Amino acid sequence: MPLKRKIVVIVLDGVGAGEAPDAAAYGDAGSNSLRNTARAVGGLNVPNLAAIGLGAITEIAGVDPSPSAPCGYGKMRPLSAGKDTVSGHWELMGICLAEPFPIYPKGFPPDLIAKYTRRIGRGVLGNKHASGTQIIDELGSEHIRTGQPIVYTSGDSVFQVAAHEQVIPIAELYRICTIARELLQGEHGVGRVIARPFLGEGPGQFRRTGNRRDYPLAPGSATVMDKLAAVGKAVISVGKIDDIFGGRGITQSRHTPDNRSTTAALLESLEGDFDGLVFANLIEFDMVFGHRRDPKGYAQALEEFDRHLPQIQRRLGPNDFVIIAADHGVDPTAPGSDHTREYSPLLVFGPGVKRTVNLGIRQTFSDVAATLAEVFELGPPPLGRSFWKEIN
Repeated sequence: MPLKRKIVVIVLDGVGAGEAPDAAAYGDAGSNSLRNTARAVGGLNVPNLAAIGLGAITEIAGVDPSPSAPCGYGKMRPLSAGKDTVSGHWELMGICLAEPFPIYPKGFPPDLIAKYTRRIGRGVLGNKHASGTQIIDELGSEHIRTGQPIVYTSGDSVFQVAAHEQVIPIAELYRICTIARELLQGEHGVGRVIARPFLGEGPGQFRRTGNRRDYPLAPGSATVMDKLAAVGKAVISVGKIDDIFGGRGITQSRHTPDNRSTTAALLESLEGDFDGLVFANLIEFDMVFGHRRDPKGYAQALEEFDRHLPQIQRRLGPNDFVIIAADHGVDPTAPGSDHTREYSPLLVFGPGVKRTVNLGIRQTFSDVAATLAEVFELGPPPLGRSFWKEIN
């Protein structure tokens, strides 16, 4: 009979550990979110992450490369096509995409937009590749005048709909995003439709609010989360995990909009008595600092997370452990504003980790799912190789 235990998977969204072997094919040669950020700011101060092996994964200015605590450390190669949030998280939970989600660097096809405007009963503005904060400043005033939502995309597979909350109320914004999700299937099956509400009086004053909502495609096959829930284990999502998986395979959701509230909810979740998984996403490395190419803010967010690690450690029982990973890179020193094709860091720590071991270069993010499957005795996974016996 398996021991009762808590396993925590924390995704540092966009915290890549160096260019993947195929990075050049994505235009990302030389990307390394951790190393390049540290260089840009004169070094990182993350002693707790250093103790569990962060500096041994890739060269990081200011970070000791010698782990000083029992841990497993390594990095994981992305196997799925693309460099998207959804595909990265799905791969962590055991699903690999052979084909990337579609992207639209020149905007969405006119016939698709025509179908969309007919369904929602109004025209749209934008329909182009853009930064979210920039396009709101560019088109926000016209949106207020016309009542037409702003549609835009990015280097991710996303259909984003921005609207001022006093022009298109939140419920209506969610409704028209649901319509977009219904239309965007098959050939145009983007990874996510995203509602992007904002407030403010004009350019320079517009600001996005915390009422964002994501509408992902449903995974095409069972994830390890589905399998855990099916056998009665807890699956607690924290942050935007519920959005990424469309609520599937989750027994309790704690939706939070930023790193601080996500960390607080994670700590509260660990106070509970349960057997299963806590799956958390810290979004700001990607959303606030990476896409805006702000290495200073990115570094400060890493250092803030590092300060919370002892609180996480204190809440772990003797059989529990934590896996820290990423879904993709978003090197804040790279040109442009898109994700970067990088390895994910892999850090494992907790009382249940018996020794310090180099886990090497893993061939898929799904080694995380394979490890969960072995620990909770779910049967052999279709993808990935467990590292449980290496750390136990």
